[in-house]
Amino acid sequence: MKAVVTDYIESDLEWEQAQLAPHGITLTAHQLKFRPADEVYEAVKDADAIVVNMVKMDDALLRRLEKCKLLIRHGIGYDNVDVAACTRYGIQFAYQPDYCQIDVAEHAVALILSLARRIPFSRATLENSSRTGQWDFSELFPIYRMEGKTLGIVGLGRIGRRVARKLSGFGLKMLAADPYVDRAVAEDLGVRLVTLDELLGEADYITLHTSLTDETRRLINADALGRMKPTALLVNTSRGPIVDQEALADALAEGRIAGAAIDVFDVEPPPIDYRLFQSDRAILTPHIGWASEESAWEIRRRIVDDLISHAQGRPARCVINPEVLAAR
Repeated sequence: MKAVVTDYIESDLEWEQAQLAPHGITLTAHQLKFRPADEVYEAVKDADAIVVNMVKMDDALLRRLEKCKLLIRHGIGYDNVDVAACTRYGIQFAYQPDYCQIDVAEHAVALILSLARRIPFSRATLENSSRTGQWDFSELFPIYRMEGKTLGIVGLGRIGRRVARKLSGFGLKMLAADPYVDRAVAEDLGVRLVTLDELLGEADYITLHTSLTDETRRLINADALGRMKPTALLVNTSRGPIVDQEALADALAEGRIAGAAIDVFDVEPPPIDYRLFQSDRAILTPHIGWASEESAWEIRRRIVDDLISHAQGRPARCVINPEVLAAR
């Protein structure tokens, strides 16, 4: 069996190649992100299985893949993959929905705390005070106590629930907006289910944990930002396009919300003229919520296991389109 990696973030894939070889699987790796579709096709046209990170796998490419029967997304989100096209062409599509839940939840909590306590902005206050020889907190205040405030979680799935559990000892009131979650699940977490409009109006901290779909694209737009408190803080560790980033830049510049922490962007990495680079109300991190030594090895092991399963005639662990398997 031949497996091809279109693009990857590891330093090398020698470990994967060594694990797969005893099972008769050869692994060829490329770095094809941002490369033309024809170049991607030439690299993967004879693959039995493909592992993709950020390369776009659309209908035009998938329909040309006569051999491929398994496509694996290296990650949780899969908005770069046309799942319906995979199904049309009999390609099993799998992803890794749970490899970094802990890490993303920890990162979201860290960003909430950093915003609330204005930790990244404190350095400038310290340096300015050191230069003058006296404390001057005028550029740092106001800082509000977290206990007694309201946390709003948009998307109470695997990661959203972990965030709720991790912050459960902070004395926060917790709200969640998620039309697909049972009320009993929320109540068990100490979370009150509300509409998105209610959450936007009541929450002091809003953290986004929903997947990117047609329904959620630009979910946080100018209108949504306008419904938030002027003291509200927004955290996004989910997907960049869920937030209208131009509208967010306007809201921060005009002081209509107090701050934002953003780990994900429309274009990654964002262009040098990205407006939030100039904002003193924004914390920006380089799509690093997933990152830990533990999660990096978890996803590598799971993808190797998926490839071995496929070679042995078994399905991958987390298949999005199981109807393909039923058809076979």
